[in-house]
Amino acid sequence: MKLNKNINIAIIGLGYVGLPLAILFSKKYKVIGFDIDSSRIDELKQNNDKTNEISSIELKYAIANNLDLTFEINNIANCNIYIITVPTPITVSKKPDLSFLEIASEQVGKILKKKDIVIYESTVYPGCTEEFCVPILENYSSLKINKDFFIGYSPERINPGDKINTIDKIVKVTSGSNRESSVFIDELYSSVITAGTHLASSIKIAEASKAIENAQRDLNISFVNELAIIFNLMKIDTNEVLDAASTKWNFLKFKPGLVGGHCISVDPYYLMYKSLELGYKPKVLLSGREVNEKMGKFIAGDIIDYLKLRNVFSKDIQILILGITYKENSRDLRNTRVPDIYHSLNKQFSNIDVYDPHADYDECFNNLNIKIVKDLNQYDLIILAVSHNEFKEINFSKLKKNDKSIIYDIKSFLDKNIVDKRL
Repeated sequence: MKLNKNINIAIIGLGYVGLPLAILFSKKYKVIGFDIDSSRIDELKQNNDKTNEISSIELKYAIANNLDLTFEINNIANCNIYIITVPTPITVSKKPDLSFLEIASEQVGKILKKKDIVIYESTVYPGCTEEFCVPILENYSSLKINKDFFIGYSPERINPGDKINTIDKIVKVTSGSNRESSVFIDELYSSVITAGTHLASSIKIAEASKAIENAQRDLNISFVNELAIIFNLMKIDTNEVLDAASTKWNFLKFKPGLVGGHCISVDPYYLMYKSLELGYKPKVLLSGREVNEKMGKFIAGDIIDYLKLRNVFSKDIQILILGITYKENSRDLRNTRVPDIYHSLNKQFSNIDVYDPHADYDECFNNLNIKIVKDLNQYDLIILAVSHNEFKEINFSKLKKNDKSIIYDIKSFLDKNIVDKRL
């Protein structure tokens, strides 16, 4: 296998991961972006990316050159490299939901040809690609792995909303189903990833590397979240404690807060699933998840207690929540935990506004049952839930209804001098 001018790449799934990847590869190769959502294709053809990951200028240039877009599976039948980037969420019972992965594998299997390569980027548990995906490909193609076609796994590492650490500037872990395909896949990604690649010795190693990346971050945040709960009981400022501790060179300074999104709050469950399947009940992973899952309700409770302490507690007070997305400077609402705070407070208070300059109004209302306001008033309680850059420019004194108004900063984002309480 050698890289040549005849490489034709199909990217399956054009969301937060697939679209930036398609744009990147199109700078050097012929690429067809495929998505089953026809409205998504129409939107992109109009040079508009609702995720805000790709600018209209970038889209227009790519489409004018090496990038085609389609929702018809037959339009990618002549490609020889298929990269699958579909979502892998969890079910209500916290188990892996592989339905999107299954559908994508079936679709590719139906058009798979000899010598084709299928690369998976979706986050999965170790062993999933070979144990779950390969049999589907073989069944629908009537071809055999490593004889007729090859597979690889290269976990996505995109950080949505991050305009500095872009896809090409993050080291790419690669792997293949045999030595030949591994080298080819590594060279393929190396040709567009300026940060370089890391060739893992097996697909399972590559899968596991992704699973533990976010599990580690989840655990680190759960540790400081538990500290925040403890220090709250002690009536001391968690962030001041962290500032003091971080003066030592080897202290890892994570901050307390809500843990949501498409990866950190999901990936540990994939690792847990496989661990339980093998007969081991993970203790640390489970405890970390338990702490982080409860933080929204804890924060709501802490807010209520503080309102009572300050004699501001009343059903009719005006409340503002700043930010609803799962992270700063992103419109991504996937698994955001801010609604945990909103719905908990909504049981006690009747006037709660949510303001977010990044979030989509319809998506927020339809998916979260929360309305976003466009205009701000004056409030008795202001909760900084997401550290969007735009919130640094707000004149908070004008948002406060009176001298008794409270600012509660979940993210320790604002100037401490204007904040009444921090997590």
